Amino acid sequence: MDMPWPFAALDPYLIRFYRLTGRAVADFYLGTFVLALHALALGELSLWLARRLVGRYLEETAAQARHYQELSIEALKAGDRAAYEAANKLANEAFSKAFFQQLALSGAFFWPAPVALAWMQYRFLGVDIPLPGTGLSLGFIGAFILCYLAAYFCWKRLLKLAGRWWPVPAPPPS
Repeated sequence: MDMPWPFAALDPYLIRFYRLTGRAVADFYLGTFVLALHALALGELSLWLARRLVGRYLEETAAQARHYQELSIEALKAGDRAAYEAANKLANEAFSKAFFQQLALSGAFFWPAPVALAWMQYRFLGVDIPLPGTGLSLGFIGAFILCYLAAYFCWKRLLKLAGRWWPVPAPPPS
């Protein structure tokens, strides 16, 4: 199975991480961990860029949802059932819109993982990877998921430590 040109172009660089120690299983997990870190970094960069592009729009939608929620509460306190139902309907629509916007934004964080798995498919399809310490083996997808989770927790820990050294300034008050 021939690799598509984007994967073929990246392959010499990505495969280097799978040949560091000379031990097949250790190299596989180390290479997959590094690949997962790259996917996380690219996902963080994509998420940051997406927030920069549509952040103001997301904030406006959330503010609109809060506004309609406050109106519905005021109408309920005033005993105006019709105004409450109308404002509550608008609040629910605004909250739904905000929720699905956030859900769509999460795609900016996760898109590199399937791309990494697609590259791995060309390299490791049909290869059983032993799970150290057990008599079990995984396919490349299961191994990637384990490495991705480990890389995610390491990544978050590194970001937390980096924040201690380079604090991010607080956003300006609204």
